[in-house]
Parts: sequence; structure tokens; C-alpha cells
Amino acid sequence: MDWGSLENFLNMGGYAWYVWGSYGVTVVVLVAEMLSLRARRRRALQEVTRYASASKGNG
Repeated sequence: MDWGSLENFLNMGGYAWYVWGSYGVTVVVLVAEMLSLRARRRRALQEVTRYASASKGNG
């Protein structure tokens, strides 16, 4: 495609709100997923550590 100028590219043929909005939503969802994964990993590691320390006392 030949956009001709940066302004035409950013306007996306009149569909800029849909195009850039979808990119924005995608970025927000990906960041939220990464933060969620980090929190779940942290909780899982804490649980494993707690379980391992409890197992040592019973052994």
C-alpha cells in the first residue's frame, strides 16, 4: 500500500479509531496477562516453598 505520508498512514483510510484502538486493547490485554502470570507464578512458588518446609518438619 502507498500511504503517501505519515498522516495518511496514521489515519488508516478513515479507520484509525478501529485500527489503533484494536492495537491498544491488544497491548493492554497482553500486559494484564503478563502481570497475572507473574502473580500466579509467585503464589505457586510460595505454596511450593511452604509445602516443602512443612514436609521437612514431618520427615
